[in-house]
Amino acid sequence: MTDRLGHKQTAAMFTLMVLGREVPNPELQELVGFTLTGKDRTRLSDDGYITSKKDGRRFVHQLTDRGWAWCEDELAAEIPPPPRPQSVLCSSLYVLLGGLHGYLRRQNLKLADVFGDTTAVSTPAPVPVPENLEERIKIAYRELVKEPRGWVGLVDLRPKLGAPAGEVDRVLKELSRTGQIHLVPEDNRKALTAADHEAAIRIGGEDNHLLSIEAL
Repeated sequence: MTDRLGHKQTAAMFTLMVLGREVPNPELQELVGFTLTGKDRTRLSDDGYITSKKDGRRFVHQLTDRGWAWCEDELAAEIPPPPRPQSVLCSSLYVLLGGLHGYLRRQNLKLADVFGDTTAVSTPAPVPVPENLEERIKIAYRELVKEPRGWVGLVDLRPKLGAPAGEVDRVLKELSRTGQIHLVPEDNRKALTAADHEAAIRIGGEDNHLLSIEAL
């Protein structure tokens, strides 16, 4: 976690996350008992986590892509930001958020897939499982790799496969077990984004972010 926010700022970010749309200050007041103003508003706006604009005499706020990424990281924080609250409810909330984070990773979902714009109504198309997912992995690797036996990020590979995260994980683990592919963690953990964390596959208690195939 690289940037912990204050309690009020964190509460505002999570509220905007759940609503998934532009939210005016009066609605924030009604829902959570405060408005986003002053230093709290300018901090989130200056850091690029929200857009905040005047609509008449009121401010209206919405998460940016950077804000969504911050929320995804905060889900995995495990403990509330300092100063540590005395409320057991607040501490248990972060246990719940950690469980949500784990579910999103297993399903290869983003927060915006769960919340997003609640005003839009759509029926997602079923995701077909390729008949030969092993071959699809190799094809996608060839399209992405820049040099023989080079490393490709799982964050770039997964979108090309068109298969549920659990099925992809199962095949990747089997290919790794049989030595057909190599999976390793990213050495520079500071370079990892929320998307990298979501796309990682956990093997032997370690998150792996990169894939290489020696012979195709």
